[in-house]
Amino acid sequence: MIRSNEFGISNLRLAGLGGAALGLLLAATPVAAQTANPAYAAARAGGQIGEQIDGYLGFPSSPSADVRRTAEDVNIKRRAIYAERASATHSTQEDYAFTTACRLILKTRPGEKYQSPDGSWHTRTSEAPLRDAKCAAADTAPN
Repeated sequence: MIRSNEFGISNLRLAGLGGAALGLLLAATPVAAQTANPAYAAARAGGQIGEQIDGYLGFPSSPSADVRRTAEDVNIKRRAIYAERASATHSTQEDYAFTTACRLILKTRPGEKYQSPDGSWHTRTSEAPLRDAKCAAADTAPN
């Protein structure tokens, strides 16, 4: 029987989140490759791109064509990873991307941009980032 918890996440979706967490370990290599891209690193450090709540990169302000191209390239790669891992973990691509977003936002460094649950952009400080309440389920999912 499928039931939902107080956050509106079904037990089937939570199982997918657990599998998604395991998949994050497998996806570490492509994410590491993204950070090795100097254009990506410069745009991220400069606050031109940031982590969105949907697991993709977004633009806190109007990007240049080069920054847009860099983010789109990363997002295409992420989309492929999310689709592959979601299938392997029997979750939806949306759930897998959300779980990844929770962790990527948590991993932002001071000075980097991220999107809060209300959709507004924030600059990370030394404080914990503002995240969706459903991220707690993603944080406690087994690795």
